[in-house]
Amino acid sequence: MIRFVHDAVGLRAFLLSAKTRQAAITPLLHLRRNARNPQMMPGAGTLYREAAASPTRKGVGGMGHEQIGLSASHGTASSGRDERYRAFISYSHVDEHAAARLHRWLESYRLPRTVVGRSTARGEIGRKLSPIFRDRTEFPASGDLHEEVTSALSASACLVVLCSPAARASRWVNQEIALFRSLHPDRPILAALIDGEPADAFPPALTQPGPNGVVREPIAADFRRRGDGARLARLKIVAGIAGLALDELVQRDAQRQLHRVAAITIASLALAVLLLTMLIFAINARNEADRQRQQAEGLIEFMLTDLRSRLQGVGRLDILGSVNERALAYYGEQGDLTLLPSESLERRARVLHAMGEDDHRRGDLAGAIAKFREAQRVTGTLLAAIPNDPPRIYAHAQSEFWLGYTDFLRHQLAAAQPHFEQYLQLALQLTTIDPNNVAYQREVGYAEGNLCSLNLVRSADATATLRSCRAALETMRDVAAASPRDLGVQLDLANRYAWLADALKAGGRDDQALDQRRRQAAILDKLVAADPKNASYRQDWILSRYAIATSLRDLGEMSASLRSAREARAAISQLTAADPDNVDWHRWRSRIEKTFPQTAKEN
Repeated sequence: MIRFVHDAVGLRAFLLSAKTRQAAITPLLHLRRNARNPQMMPGAGTLYREAAASPTRKGVGGMGHEQIGLSASHGTASSGRDERYRAFISYSHVDEHAAARLHRWLESYRLPRTVVGRSTARGEIGRKLSPIFRDRTEFPASGDLHEEVTSALSASACLVVLCSPAARASRWVNQEIALFRSLHPDRPILAALIDGEPADAFPPALTQPGPNGVVREPIAADFRRRGDGARLARLKIVAGIAGLALDELVQRDAQRQLHRVAAITIASLALAVLLLTMLIFAINARNEADRQRQQAEGLIEFMLTDLRSRLQGVGRLDILGSVNERALAYYGEQGDLTLLPSESLERRARVLHAMGEDDHRRGDLAGAIAKFREAQRVTGTLLAAIPNDPPRIYAHAQSEFWLGYTDFLRHQLAAAQPHFEQYLQLALQLTTIDPNNVAYQREVGYAEGNLCSLNLVRSADATATLRSCRAALETMRDVAAASPRDLGVQLDLANRYAWLADALKAGGRDDQALDQRRRQAAILDKLVAADPKNASYRQDWILSRYAIATSLRDLGEMSASLRSAREARAAISQLTAADPDNVDWHRWRSRIEKTFPQTAKEN
């Protein structure tokens, strides 16, 4: 920026000439003021009051309802005067942020449409108060005002002074006030008190005596919170610049606020309606997704229960594998499994149990173990979240059983024992929660039977083995008594007779073992008669006949033994022909033929 550099004599001459010009026109101004309004006091305008005209005030007065900023005389405010700027903002560099905020607000403020085009002492009112000049620089290296500042002061309709202790101490603010007053004695100077008390904030030039020697007392717009507050203070400044009554702007501002509040309220209501509509759509979409998921999982539940039992009954492991793969693929399409409901995760664990069981039947023990371990991880996590939830206890019990069973099949008996024992503890926990639940009692029978079989294979103490096997039989008898028409329970009871028979045989009680085997066979005969195509019944019937054959052989009854072995071999041949992929059946056929070679020569 370019600066004027004056010497002290030049500056004094400039200010003296300005005062001379003011003195020359002052009598005429006073005459015109008094002629128009006898109540008006001599001075620069209504923004200043002489101290003699009113009692001394300690605070900052309000602008009231008067027409702010109007001069008492308009003789010098001719239409030909230079007023490129609606206002000039004078401020200390310390108050730059406050000046910038006020500047932005004033230039963006839109006056009410009802006053646009009206003629006032400030001229014709436009829609906006622009342009407004704001000096951004102080000049510590020079003792005079910058050329641009001087030019802007000359072309400004009024002066807005930001009053603060920093402004009072600023020589530039004082010089700008003095120069503006000398150039335009009839134009208003608007004081904006932003900090401090009036005595500490008003620059000396603002309150210096007028030509008549009377001290000027400015009425300021008080921006302090304890004063007018920023909103009303800004409106006072607008009223002073535009030459309007403050009440008119306050009323219009209140109307604007009401309109704004109404608009915001309407927009908020519209947004609320939109959000509510979207929420309803989202809830409906979620409900539809839940309904579809429930339908899909209902189908999976059918596949894992009724359909699976029927396929097992006819020995179709190939179809079972397809069913399991389809069910597992469904859960794989669900994305993040942690976001699925617990019921869905429990079904997934059952799918893994079923797939592991089928892998075991097909001879893929490694695949079965992988699926059982994943199932145990899921069921263990669910149970840890709600330790006393019966469905979760039951699901985790199945995981423990299958892991123990795979260890048992691999002859890793030490690894199998903790799984079987944990299975028993979980089953007992279920019966503690619901003692009358037959299904839970049945789980206890299964767990006791597993420990019975483990003790037999480990050749444990005969007394302990018999105790565990008898306990399993007694538990299953109670379950059978409570569910006399449940064929599955009858099959379990037959199995417990078989384990007790093996325990007795291991203790050298062959005749008692044969008696238990015949009890098993009697139950299986009824089951096969009730459902001849059930492969599970037929498999157990075959094994019972093979066990009877070995018991009869050990007792020396060779003819009866061979007859029973032939029945077992013929039946197992039919099963392997129906399902060639069933490894268990091929294994049992080989054992029968190895134990009784005569049967291998027969078709």
